Amino acid sequence: MTIIGITGTLGAGKGTIVDYLIKEKGFKHYSVREFLLEEMRRKGLPENRDSMYRLANELRAMHTPSYVTDQLYLRALKEGKDCVIESIRTPGEIDSLRKQGKFILFAVDAAPALRYGRIQERKSETDQVSFETFISNEQREMSSTDPNCQNLRRCIEMADYLFLNNGTMIQLFRKVEKVLGEIMNEE
Repeated sequence: MTIIGITGTLGAGKGTIVDYLIKEKGFKHYSVREFLLEEMRRKGLPENRDSMYRLANELRAMHTPSYVTDQLYLRALKEGKDCVIESIRTPGEIDSLRKQGKFILFAVDAAPALRYGRIQERKSETDQVSFETFISNEQREMSSTDPNCQNLRRCIEMADYLFLNNGTMIQLFRKVEKVLGEIMNEE
């Protein structure tokens, strides 16, 4: 079972890569965001980025820094199929997944104004914020010395492959396809 993890900045194209892996390569998708939304609904929390951020950090502090992705990995293990786990936000999640077998980490990034435009287009409740709030949210998640908190900068540094997504979806898909060719040739 191949596990591809996806990390990256807000609105960079993580979901676009996930969709490609699902539709074109038959990967099964496990989403940190969906896991947290399930928990938020169960607890009656407001569905916004602040609640999601706090809940994720609380779960990690109560259990382990890799708790959420560990839960998703257990779900994936039951299926036994190649899978993609999106959106990895702590180095502890990466360390834990690297111990599970064939794990490859993709990171994706793009220019901030472009990313903001993308999150506005997707119209998710958690993304309906001003540009200033968007940048502030990202900075809050960019680096932390607390292992239970998001550290996107370190996660991006730990990636096996970094995709800069300032172009078209077709250009991004070509980059992903090239990397997949390299990965599959290693088997």
